Amino acid sequence: MQRKKQCVAMLLAGGQGSRLYALTNTIAKPAVPFGAKYRIIDFPLSNCVNSGIDTVGVLTQYEPLELNEYIGNGQPWDLDRSFGGVHVLSPYQAKKRSSWYEGTANAIYQNMHFMKMYNPEYILILSGDHIYKMDYAAMLKAHIEKGADCTIAALNVPLKEASRFGILNIKEDGTIYQFEEKPKVPKSTLASMGIYIFTASKLFHYLEEDDKNPNSSKDFGKDVLPAMLNAGEKMMSYEFQGYWKDVGTIASLHEANMDLLGETPNFDVSDSKWKIHSRNPLAPPEYIGPNATVQNSMIALGCEINGTIVNSVLSSNVVVEEGAVVKDSVIMSGTVVKAGAEVNYSIIDEDVVVESGAKVGAEKGEGVGIAVLGKGIKVGKNAAVAAGEIVDKDVEGEV
Repeated sequence: MQRKKQCVAMLLAGGQGSRLYALTNTIAKPAVPFGAKYRIIDFPLSNCVNSGIDTVGVLTQYEPLELNEYIGNGQPWDLDRSFGGVHVLSPYQAKKRSSWYEGTANAIYQNMHFMKMYNPEYILILSGDHIYKMDYAAMLKAHIEKGADCTIAALNVPLKEASRFGILNIKEDGTIYQFEEKPKVPKSTLASMGIYIFTASKLFHYLEEDDKNPNSSKDFGKDVLPAMLNAGEKMMSYEFQGYWKDVGTIASLHEANMDLLGETPNFDVSDSKWKIHSRNPLAPPEYIGPNATVQNSMIALGCEINGTIVNSVLSSNVVVEEGAVVKDSVIMSGTVVKAGAEVNYSIIDEDVVVESGAKVGAEKGEGVGIAVLGKGIKVGKNAAVAAGEIVDKDVEGEV
């Protein structure tokens, strides 16, 4: 008798993240650091293990090396299992075909053999670039109780943003009667979160049909979901009420980091009932010097703070020297802000050096853009990086 899993999760993590510009020059978007000690992919992986789903395929494509190394054997998320666990799935050459993933549906189609190894009854499809906490087990329970062929997690968004999403039009009982992918004139504000549960046999059938269609763009929202609706399959919505953020832009990534701050943060990562697991760096405790000032900020292990930190999120091993000021900013691991430098309303990638007297960004205010510094660059002594500027090369300063 074949061993089986009730539900297998497939996590789409191959995105280039082009709207994050310099932050994704060398890594996939799900591997981007977040919240002082996490990476974006920690959230869907943690949701899986907290929901009792212990078999996860992570589909990678763009710049996968760092993401693959970070996931490793899945031990930090309790996904190092002898049957199941986490598996990194990259495009590969097969006897009859060899191609990159051509779309979200094609990526899942190319890994049907992985899913079928576990003989699952249900397949959970996830995106690797969202920040949220969600009990997938509750969504699966609703899918089973309603006898659905496909259940789509959804939340209400402001009308002005609705055209950015797939929009669900539903009946009173939650049955979906129309799905519109990024409509110019939305008929509702109920937006797909890109989280789907399929009855496995139905998913396999429609993926095979989609692969045979030469006119398909191989995408769930544009092709597979409309095909299921047109065929009369039972499709249900599952409304989500909690915090959810698509961190695919510089502004949304900064905002989501800031949402972690305060006595009552908009998004609480310290909830002991729903732990967010991560692969923690080897680092000593953080050090806050006698002349340092730290206000409403998150400081990770290994940081040395002798300057002023206000409303900011600092990842591990960041150094802020005496007389330096960091405000309203996100600073990633290994960055050094030297004496007399100022960093305002910015996102600074890993291993950056901001030399003494340099000024990065401007005071946060209406119409002021977020400055961004790419990985490993140097901002020279007394140099300036303007508000809203995105820099991925060294900035010359005084000799």
